[in-house]
Amino acid sequence: MACQSGGLIGSTPGYDIPGTVLDGGLGVSHRGWVTDAREPTSEDTVSGPGASAEDAERLPEDFARALDDFERHLRSERALSSHTVRAYVGDIASLLDHAHRMGLTELVRLDIGVLRSWLARLRSTGRSRSTLARRSAAARVFTSYAHRRGWLSSDPGELLGTSRHRRTLPSVLRQDQAAAVLDPLTDDGSPRGLRDRAVLELLYATGVRVGELCGLDVDDVDQERRVVRVLGKGGRERTVPMGVPAAGAVHEWVRVGRPRLVKERSGPALFVGERGGRLNPRSVRRLVHEHLGRVPDAPDLGPHGLRHSAATHLLEGGADLRSVQEILGHSSLATTQLYTHVSVDRLKSTYRQAHPRA
Repeated sequence: MACQSGGLIGSTPGYDIPGTVLDGGLGVSHRGWVTDAREPTSEDTVSGPGASAEDAERLPEDFARALDDFERHLRSERALSSHTVRAYVGDIASLLDHAHRMGLTELVRLDIGVLRSWLARLRSTGRSRSTLARRSAAARVFTSYAHRRGWLSSDPGELLGTSRHRRTLPSVLRQDQAAAVLDPLTDDGSPRGLRDRAVLELLYATGVRVGELCGLDVDDVDQERRVVRVLGKGGRERTVPMGVPAAGAVHEWVRVGRPRLVKERSGPALFVGERGGRLNPRSVRRLVHEHLGRVPDAPDLGPHGLRHSAATHLLEGGADLRSVQEILGHSSLATTQLYTHVSVDRLKSTYRQAHPRA
């Protein structure tokens, strides 16, 4: 039976961590060791203080088997995106490593005291509220699954708090800044120039995620209808419209630029790199930063910043929330509503600057 809270490890009274799953993730090996799957930040060390590759490899067999089974469940049964799977598995590897350090060798002894002790340790190392929220959510998903599988007699994750964390508003380009980035993009005749122009135009026109853009195939673009078929999170497919400039840029890339870079290994990939392989997210981030850096006073944003900007500009132009939700591929309207706050804040700022009695 699972021991009660405070049995093996002292709990942290009143320490409730909110539960919101965020985009992004970490790479995890077969035994749970963490590796980078994207540009690293200070939040990306999953195992926390004192952890090492050897520690992760020494997870008890019961823990390692459960972690592998949980990963298969996320991939095959829940059909989550690869980034989300890596993030969840990395978080649970950290939890199990913490439990092992506290003396647990059997999963059945995992209880609310262990969960709170783990989260308290992460909090003491300066983890942000959003990071703690994601890791708390991952723990609840894991303990719920473990309980259903019969590994735990009860679900300790249900005792964790679920209050929402404060969300910061995303940085976005103003419409004139977006125009300053895109308007100077001209056809210099080089394959890379054509590709970069098509990538930037398509990111801003459609608001797709960088992983979705890199996963596009040539046949996913319907030039006649000016729409793109996108495979999003959880394997959900959606059709996203694109404007005339984006359609023209993609057409020129496919007609002129792509044939000069494509190789046998390219397959059906819409965007390819200098060596012919499918364009990867890191290369896209690099080219976005490069072009935004040429615009004075523009915030230093990545591809997701263009996604935020596209959504904000759609709402400022009069698009309704449901349509923007569909375009962005959000499963919840609450996520899309974040952009209404961005638009209102920008409106207030303009009002304060322009109105004589503001």
